[in-house]
Amino acid sequence: MIVKTCSFVKSSAKINQLPEVKNPEYAFIGRSNVGKSSLINMLVNNKKMAMVSGKPGKTRLINHFQINEKWFLADLPGYGYAKVSKEERKKWSALIRGYLKIRENLSCAFILVDSRHEPQKSDLEFMEWMGENEIPFVIVFTKADKLSSSALNKNLKSYKKKMMQVWEELPSIFISSSNTGLGREEILKFIDQTNQQIELINSK
Repeated sequence: MIVKTCSFVKSSAKINQLPEVKNPEYAFIGRSNVGKSSLINMLVNNKKMAMVSGKPGKTRLINHFQINEKWFLADLPGYGYAKVSKEERKKWSALIRGYLKIRENLSCAFILVDSRHEPQKSDLEFMEWMGENEIPFVIVFTKADKLSSSALNKNLKSYKKKMMQVWEELPSIFISSSNTGLGREEILKFIDQTNQQIELINSK
């Protein structure tokens, strides 16, 4: 897929503020400071599209972007650690989960995981919640350029082993680096193929 156009649609602080769209939508979410904004900017080939910060918890709203005038990308607030109040984190959680449960045109969620770390409880619990609510998702391991290939393979193996304790079948997995562009083609190809499948189903 070639990203020809990418335009900001709107930011939403509440569920009832979400844009009313029917086209396929893909949500990007992960722990605070996982590299979500950098990955989104890499995918759409625009370094200024999503706000990038070294401080966790920078994204506080659901930000929608329209890609190629055919599908939508939703940038969700991060979960886990962030230097905000407990009450604020509860609001984020309600916003995120509310969105994921009611968004009818949501085709898939991309859950971002920092490839440098051992399996995190918040990530695993969030994925289990997604499974319990039958919300389709894939995993994107970020910052792959920050460690050696052997260390990366070791961490991936550890993560898969941990997940297989709960899951009968693992979701699709992508390896990415916003610095090198690793994973860009694979992720965009997945989205393109999913869009084609949806279009085929709708045409019947």
